[in-house]
Amino acid sequence: MSQSSPSQTPQIKSRLSAILRATSGNFLEQFDFFLFGFYAPLIAKAFFPSDNETAALLNTFGVFWLGALMRPVGAIVLGAYIDRIGRRQGLIVTLGIMAVGTVIIAFCPSYATIGIAAPVIVLIGRLLQGFSAGVELGGVSVYLAEIATPGNRGFYTSFQSASQQVAIFVAAIVGYLLNESMPAETIASWGWRIPFFIGCLIIPFIFLLRRTLEETPAFLAMKKHPTASEVFASAIANWRIVILGMMIAILTTTTFYFVTVYTPTFGKTVLKLSTQDALLVTLLVAVTNFIWNPVGGALSDRIGRKPVLLTIATLSFLTAYPALHWLVAAPTFGKMLAVEMMFSFYFGVYSGTMLGCLVEIVPAHVRTTCFSLAFALAAALFGTFTPFVATWLIDKTGDKASPCYWLMFGATLGIIAALTVYRGGQAIKQREAVAA
Repeated sequence: MSQSSPSQTPQIKSRLSAILRATSGNFLEQFDFFLFGFYAPLIAKAFFPSDNETAALLNTFGVFWLGALMRPVGAIVLGAYIDRIGRRQGLIVTLGIMAVGTVIIAFCPSYATIGIAAPVIVLIGRLLQGFSAGVELGGVSVYLAEIATPGNRGFYTSFQSASQQVAIFVAAIVGYLLNESMPAETIASWGWRIPFFIGCLIIPFIFLLRRTLEETPAFLAMKKHPTASEVFASAIANWRIVILGMMIAILTTTTFYFVTVYTPTFGKTVLKLSTQDALLVTLLVAVTNFIWNPVGGALSDRIGRKPVLLTIATLSFLTAYPALHWLVAAPTFGKMLAVEMMFSFYFGVYSGTMLGCLVEIVPAHVRTTCFSLAFALAAALFGTFTPFVATWLIDKTGDKASPCYWLMFGATLGIIAALTVYRGGQAIKQREAVAA
């Protein structure tokens, strides 16, 4: 045992380092995504002025969603690039595009300064971020899966999602300190930009980490790397797997955006809790999300993906309605924390399992493209649409607990997809490679 330890220790350190470098870009992506949701009311006033507060908020979340619609485009275009050129180079390119979008939003003048150009510029920034984010999660997940040790693929890929929670934690800390140190009027005027500026300052450091990534052995071992046209053709041929993957991912995306991006707005504007309370809940959610993701991945490595996916999806469907109705009946910090902790558990365990599932059911030679497309569709059509849908449902129904129906819908699709993918106890077979 003592003889093997010296050789094992460098390998462990090397893998930990690779996980850190690969997931660093997720920090920037999620840091900005969370800030956009948390400061949505202030962004609405700065770029989408309106006499109707709900209309301005819907416009802001609408831009948030339009950016997400670029995810499938990015998944196909950048996914094909990564499957052809390599994981390392592709992840550097996606980071560069994401950085440009972040800088644009941080420095864009307000509507009062440049008029209609302001929301147009913000939209461009969001479109660039969405284009990049379309393949960021898939590219990182595939990279982690391809460097995973045998029998631990779920555990390794879970750190893609777990890493994003660090960004939410840091963003919540920054927001909390900002609210404690600056008057509300100052934050509303220009102070909300400070966290975005901090994101810009982080960019060079993340670039340094990404540049030191090594290519995965699995990609280097491929005898032939498909051309862009071959990747596109194969993605179309495997449309059924992509759709099922999307359905499995929907519960992850809807729950995640509900407990992170939408929670601060929900706590402040709907439940009428303080900004500090909403931030503290979000901060604690980020901590538990980080913990539950690797737990879910490791658990699915031991007992299988199907039982974990089905159990969590069923629990989410059964408890979303009573939990939210209990919360909105008499909102308190403690009740909001309890409900968010429940959803955090669902998200973390399910997400940690779902990532390993998607990597395994898509064809290896177009793994990044198909994985990214499945998740991008889930995020664009459902996940990042969550804040908009939640705001719209509450406004139209008058029921503050109505967002539960959106979460229940995601759970239903997850159950159907998991039963289809793992019918007979075995995952559906991957399709053969499609020749150009």
